[in-house]
Amino acid sequence: MTASPLNLAGLTRGQLSAALVDGGVASPREARMRGAQAWGWIHHHGVTDFAAMSNVAKSARATMADRFTLARPEIVERLESSDGVIKWLIRFAPGIEAETVYIPDVGRAGALCVSSQVGCTLNCTFCHTGTQALVRNLTAAEIIAQVQVARDDLGEWNAGRGERRLSNIVFMGMGEPLYNLDAVSDALDVISDNEGIAISRRRVTVSTSGVVPKLHELGERTSAMLAISLHATNDDLRDELVPLNRRYPIAELMAGIRAYPGLSNARRVTFEYVMLKGVNDSPAEALALVKLLAGVPAKINLIPFNPWPGSPYECSDPATIETFASIVNRAGYASPVRTPRGRDILAACGQLRTESAKPRASARRVQAQVA
Repeated sequence: MTASPLNLAGLTRGQLSAALVDGGVASPREARMRGAQAWGWIHHHGVTDFAAMSNVAKSARATMADRFTLARPEIVERLESSDGVIKWLIRFAPGIEAETVYIPDVGRAGALCVSSQVGCTLNCTFCHTGTQALVRNLTAAEIIAQVQVARDDLGEWNAGRGERRLSNIVFMGMGEPLYNLDAVSDALDVISDNEGIAISRRRVTVSTSGVVPKLHELGERTSAMLAISLHATNDDLRDELVPLNRRYPIAELMAGIRAYPGLSNARRVTFEYVMLKGVNDSPAEALALVKLLAGVPAKINLIPFNPWPGSPYECSDPATIETFASIVNRAGYASPVRTPRGRDILAACGQLRTESAKPRASARRVQAQVA
């Protein structure tokens, strides 16, 4: 079986230079210069055709076109919400699909919610993604491709900083990013590079349900802003809503957060708290949340629950959410109530899911024999 050509669009700087040497495009002495040329065309200009690299020798362009590719993954479906949210269903390989969502008017201009896995292992009971078993981790190239697809669609390659529609990246899509930290870290290196996509690390947020042993490594390797999918203030309830809490209970989680590299009033932790009617939305729980976060530089995102087919929960009433928010706010914490976006296309927080499924071992053996 012939191997597919290597896609240069998802490589880190070092990997790109090495690929050009291995592919006969550049000598080791030329690798850095040739790599920088290709990097700019791929990540600043967003080209998908080697012929467009006008400052690269024709012979080198021909060799790259023969041995490599810059192809984007297949967009299976594009949906646009009545409120401007765009959701793409992206197919990276046969049976490997993930959803990516652009939300306008978030951050400086707009935020892209990217996925780090196809499916998820955490089974959070309020989250639609949790009903889909993990298929596999996404590669760094597949994470980067989500940003490239969005920039293609938004038409903002070569746009000046003041003209951009995409200013922030949030790892809040499908999957648990800290269970795929190597790929997330490599992708973030590419996304934040000033000579490429150039989205500052201060504008990249990684959300985790609380994989405590990986928190410090996340901060050290990425310098990303940290978000914690909290949703409860006591272990009994969080065990039910976020089963990962049984492994890393709240006290352990909070200790890990307090030790997060760079934590300060300028680099606050965002705590995400989905509002579930009659479950976690009482004034007593608001007071408990304030007590739990004492001394932690933090802001709290209150998220009205976004329904999905078969969900056992309802969204808290607006008055209940307002009362909860006012208690937290009076304690000195910013507590914005997130406006639901993209609900009509199942693009809101907790609604992402695809039909991808991990094939059974027997099916994989048959496929290997056929190949």
